[in-house]
Amino acid sequence: MPVESSPAVKKPRDTPVWVAVGAVPHSIDYVEVGPWRTRVLQAGAGEPLVLLAGTGGHLEAYAHNVAALAQRYRVIAFDYPGHGYTTHATADLELPDYVDHLLGLLDALGIEKAHLNGESLGGWVAVKFAAAHPERTGRLVLNTPGGTMARPEVMERIRSLSQAAADDPSDVRIRARLEWLMAEPETVTDELVAIRRTIYARPGFAESMRHILCLQDPDVRRRNLISDDELAAVPHGAMVVWTSDDPSGPAAAGMEMAEKIPGGRFTYIAEAGHWPQWEQREKFNLLVLDFLADS
Repeated sequence: MPVESSPAVKKPRDTPVWVAVGAVPHSIDYVEVGPWRTRVLQAGAGEPLVLLAGTGGHLEAYAHNVAALAQRYRVIAFDYPGHGYTTHATADLELPDYVDHLLGLLDALGIEKAHLNGESLGGWVAVKFAAAHPERTGRLVLNTPGGTMARPEVMERIRSLSQAAADDPSDVRIRARLEWLMAEPETVTDELVAIRRTIYARPGFAESMRHILCLQDPDVRRRNLISDDELAAVPHGAMVVWTSDDPSGPAAAGMEMAEKIPGGRFTYIAEAGHWPQWEQREKFNLLVLDFLADS
């Protein structure tokens, strides 16, 4: 298993989210996937590359990656069921629900096979999808992925911060949830807080968040964890990206995950937390493009 590391790099100057996305032609539509009216961003052309955000997240988590990745790929970013501007959840969402939704979205978009880039929950979904549907899956990039650990203190922190932000979508609550993700609190911009506050303040979102957070229940999480057999079934290799300041667990967890994936590769990014695609966007974009091209 190749292991790569990256030196510390200077964080880029903040560019507004929709200025960054607007650097490339793109569309935002709502696609019907079963019961879910799903918000979808698309940009670029070529092999499809799907970007999957984390728990309680939304497609803006990848705003600083779309333009760079769309130079070579047809980039698709979307809001999960219960998340963002997609239909609110009225029942608990477990991994089969996310996998089925992703399959339905690919079908709705006429995509036979796609590379998957998943952060946190997105990495968890990507591995589960690859194991269940290898014929529909290209290469995986897994940013600080979830699904192999069940650390009570982390699960409680995610649950408490997320539900508090949804119940009281104030600047203080939203910022606390986002700053927990980052190595440097200043990377949480006022704009990012405003984007998430607007989403979380939508009527019905607080209840939707309760159904999203079922995965932080120990029993529910345990039955949804990624198995070694699923890691071994990933069909075309994966790059597991871990960071110096990830709050979800140690880099050893990412290394072990990469070792269990045929053709797995581990990459370490310094000066980043749970969102390397945001805090170290230029380095991250280059790593993804290089890995996907090395097929």
